[in-house]
Amino acid sequence: MDSLITAAARALAAGDPLGALNRIALRNDAPALALRGIAMAQLGDFARAKTLLRSAARAFGPKEAMARARCVVAEAEIAFASRELGQAPQALDAARATLEAHGDFANAAHARYLEIRRLLLIGRLEDAEAKLAELDPARFPPAARVVHELIVAGIALRRLRPKSARAALTRARRAAAAARIPALTAEVESALAVLDAPAARLIAKGGERVLRLEEVEKVLAGKMLIVDACRHVVRDASTVVSLATRPVLFTLARQLGEAWPGDVSREALVARAFRARRADESYRARLRVEIGRLRKMLRKLAGVSATARGFALVPRRARVDTPHAAVLAFLADGEAWSSSALGLALGASQRTVQRSIDALAAMGKVQSFGRGRARRWMTPPVPGFATTLLLPAPLPID
Repeated sequence: MDSLITAAARALAAGDPLGALNRIALRNDAPALALRGIAMAQLGDFARAKTLLRSAARAFGPKEAMARARCVVAEAEIAFASRELGQAPQALDAARATLEAHGDFANAAHARYLEIRRLLLIGRLEDAEAKLAELDPARFPPAARVVHELIVAGIALRRLRPKSARAALTRARRAAAAARIPALTAEVESALAVLDAPAARLIAKGGERVLRLEEVEKVLAGKMLIVDACRHVVRDASTVVSLATRPVLFTLARQLGEAWPGDVSREALVARAFRARRADESYRARLRVEIGRLRKMLRKLAGVSATARGFALVPRRARVDTPHAAVLAFLADGEAWSSSALGLALGASQRTVQRSIDALAAMGKVQSFGRGRARRWMTPPVPGFATTLLLPAPLPID
């Protein structure tokens, strides 16, 4: 390799793409095309970089497998930087194997880190951790150690472990100082700034405040019930209920959570959950069904109680499992249900539901009115009082 190519490669390794281009900008041989492509990628022109790298890969001869493999690795890094994650990883795997076979372990490790970064970006944290555990960063130059620690920090951040993330970024800062590459130093400092930046907004009892990541970790580790609008889950310290595929139920849970300990009117719930301007009878019926589904989903974490104007969320401080709790949860909305409707809502047979209703009736927890197919079940309006006491006094007869 001639002196200009060597100097350009050293400039790129030191994070100086302009210095590299000054030496090889007018050359079109295969090594120069490859280095120009890497330089353009460092400058942010990904489209031009990919064109140059593909031209370089074609220009290298059949005996230059290692040079072509390096071009593949560089193009894969550009794809990840531009978030083109749909490409098959087989080409990168083959390039890594070629580099390892030819003794280029530094670039082979770089290819492995690219594989891990891709897994991290698509959310496969367990696979990323398993592959990362196979690499020993102590054997690599400082720049590679920076990448290693950034990946460790990325996994820790996604698992909401800010202390582990901060420790990894501290090690990355030391490695970046040893590497003396400004771009790497800037990336580490940017990642450290994330730890001190606002990460979430806590809404509770009518007020709100901004939380840093360490505070988010403490909140999630506490005993309170949390409606997580980031992951679309409802959780406490031991139980997580995902509503990511149930947007209507999550909207209802979020409204009820924001209003706690107060309630939310039926009109407000209908407007937010169904985007309706007016809560007519059809929307009210739909709301009852969705509230019943929400009760079933959250039965281990909280109840949803009917109030005079709407519904309120009731976290379970000390949950006691009771028989027939699902049937009782649906009847708790204060509405009258038929046994067939309860069976449909619960996904159970009418005979199973009727047995639960009979048991609850024997305990005095539900009551019925009507006969035959017109028979309906509901919880007692005011336990301990006769229903007639709630009726208006009879009007005097003239």
